[in-house]
Amino acid sequence: MSVTFPIQAIKLTPGSQITISNLSWQDFEEILIDLGEKRSSRVAYYRGTLEMMSPLALHERPHRIIGYILTTILDIQGRDWEDFGSTTLKRPPLAGIEPDTCFYIENAQRVQGCTHLDLKHYPPPDLAIEADVTSKITLEAYEAIGVPEVWIYENQQLKIYLLSDQGYTETVNSPTFPELFLTEIIPQWVQKAIDGGTSKMLRELKNELQ
Repeated sequence: MSVTFPIQAIKLTPGSQITISNLSWQDFEEILIDLGEKRSSRVAYYRGTLEMMSPLALHERPHRIIGYILTTILDIQGRDWEDFGSTTLKRPPLAGIEPDTCFYIENAQRVQGCTHLDLKHYPPPDLAIEADVTSKITLEAYEAIGVPEVWIYENQQLKIYLLSDQGYTETVNSPTFPELFLTEIIPQWVQKAIDGGTSKMLRELKNELQ
């Protein structure tokens, strides 16, 4: 099937999403070109099905705050990291996805100097963060791409998924931060940031962890 309508004609209101079936990988690539780089919508593609979602502002804040928390912890621990944001991750012809944000941690040094992330030459991100995921296509796409760890923040709860040969399994502890109970503390710190300000929260976090 080829896309016969202008993708720009699809107007998503904040918080809404649309699913399009029976698309080839080429269709997906053409849609990405048509959508352009400067857009607010996120896309996920897996085995012919495309989902487009327009996030609410309430959706945007938590994953950004979680990203700040993550990098603060890594800096305190003296560990390297690289933030690749919502870079489109592709594993043709199976899957493509734009995370809310993603990080290289264990493989941070391997992507230094990278300006165009081609997964034929670089490993997938070590960790992806999503907020308010409502479809299993997201995890299916991440599984096809091979992202080892995915965090999903929804309804003020953090769920951690680890990839194995059997797919993703939910766990209470992150192997990236084995000494921290992130499913407990991250929702608390996110709410502190929302209620009292992100910079203040991060200063408190540093004082608590150092």
